[in-house]
Amino acid sequence: MRKVLIIAIVLLVMILGFAVDVRAEKFIELRIPCVKNSQVTAKLPSGEIVNLGEVAQIPVKENYPAYTASKWAAKSSVCASAVNAIHMLVSVRDSRGSIISIVPSVTVAPAAGAGAYFAIKSEAGTGIFGGFAPLVGSRVTILNPENNSERELDGVPDEGEILIIRTDLPNEPEVFMVEIENRPAGRVITWGDSGVRVVARVVRPIGGVGRFGGTVFQDRGRIRASHSGVIDVATSRRGEVGGLQIMPLKHALTSVEMINAWSLTQWLIIAPEFDQEDLEGQEPLFKQSLVPGTQLDDKFKFENFWNAYGRKPLVICRRSGGDWEKLPEVSGRVDDALRDITHLRLYFPMWNEPLR
Repeated sequence: MRKVLIIAIVLLVMILGFAVDVRAEKFIELRIPCVKNSQVTAKLPSGEIVNLGEVAQIPVKENYPAYTASKWAAKSSVCASAVNAIHMLVSVRDSRGSIISIVPSVTVAPAAGAGAYFAIKSEAGTGIFGGFAPLVGSRVTILNPENNSERELDGVPDEGEILIIRTDLPNEPEVFMVEIENRPAGRVITWGDSGVRVVARVVRPIGGVGRFGGTVFQDRGRIRASHSGVIDVATSRRGEVGGLQIMPLKHALTSVEMINAWSLTQWLIIAPEFDQEDLEGQEPLFKQSLVPGTQLDDKFKFENFWNAYGRKPLVICRRSGGDWEKLPEVSGRVDDALRDITHLRLYFPMWNEPLR
């Protein structure tokens, strides 16, 4: 009897241990020293340290007022993640965000103010701007290495301090796919742990392709940028410019820089379901969801193939109600290039094979 009891206890411990492991959350820890010529690194859940480039320039001030949508992010968090920039919200004053940015040294994103960014010797669309890019909403802190203390992102780090970004790698993301019916009042449907759910409706469908600059660093059907008010998708191959944007209604109505979204065809505008919160800065579309993902020779190693593949979000479409296929390859501004698209599907990044 005692032997049976011991075996039962061992089995119970193994089962509970497996359950804890399955539910455990993991994260990548990005470190950007505020020291020129120092190494930017990513610490993986396994403990492995990966070098992501060298600091070429450090910030000397904040960028205020920043782009309008930055104010919908949480303070001391990543408010934009893109192939050519990462923006972090320091504070909100008079309804405008104040940010610090990280950009590749080969390019400067328009939203990154002069003197208000870290420049990294890294190719756009790779490394910290690719497979290791942080999710919007990721927590940002400043480490003082002298006393080993951390504080919230409260301004420009002092020289010698270290900027730390911790970006989650959930075992099972709550949402793994979003489907959009590209027509007025079309449904925006999420697929995930809680089943199939309508989270928004289309106010203005997409019809064309526009010249969104950063798409030159991304490939067709991939995420160029994600922030608290926009999802930017490339429709052109890397090296050419062309894309579409998905944005929430409040951003389209209240942000001065988005006034063209109502007269041009390159923006898909969506609104929350009746009695639901505004979509800006909220999961699953505009927080903790999309990253640029791996491309080129971006060395991204986790425990298995699924981890590497899952860091590669994908956008596909149906044309005239047909089968699912890649987005049409279109560059430049073509106002009617996407008129026949009836459905869009966004596959979110995943780090483990779904358990269900």
